[in-house]
Amino acid sequence: MRVFKNKVFSRYARRQRITDDDLCHAVAEIESGLVDANYGGNLFKKRIAREGQGISGGHRSILAYVKGDKAFFMYGFEKSAKDNLGRNEQRDYKRLAKTYIALNDAQLALACGENILFEVNCDEKDL
Repeated sequence: MRVFKNKVFSRYARRQRITDDDLCHAVAEIESGLVDANYGGNLFKKRIAREGQGISGGHRSILAYVKGDKAFFMYGFEKSAKDNLGRNEQRDYKRLAKTYIALNDAQLALACGENILFEVNCDEKDL
C-alpha cells in the first residue's frame, strides 16, 4: 500500500501538525473499513484526530483511495471551518482522484521528484 499527499495537503498538515504517522493510522483505519464518508469514485472523507481533542474535534481529510493499492491525501480542513463538500467540490475531487489513481510507478516517481506529490512512509505491517 502506497500513501501520498499532494502539495496542498502537505502544507495543511505541516501547519496543523498532522504527522505522517497520523496519516498512516488513518489509512489503516480505512483499510479496515472505518470511513466517515464514501463519496463514490474512490473519493473518501476521513477524520484525523487532533492532539488533545480526539477525532470529533479534529481534522477532516479528503482522499483518493483504492483498497490495498494507493491512497492520496488531497485536501484537509477543520471541522469548525467546513462541514461537508459541496456537489461541485465532490465533482472536482473525483476528477482529481481519478487522475491520481491512474498514475503508474514512473509517473508517481516523477511527481514526487517534482514535489507535486510526497510519499508517506508507512510501515507495511500497520496497513
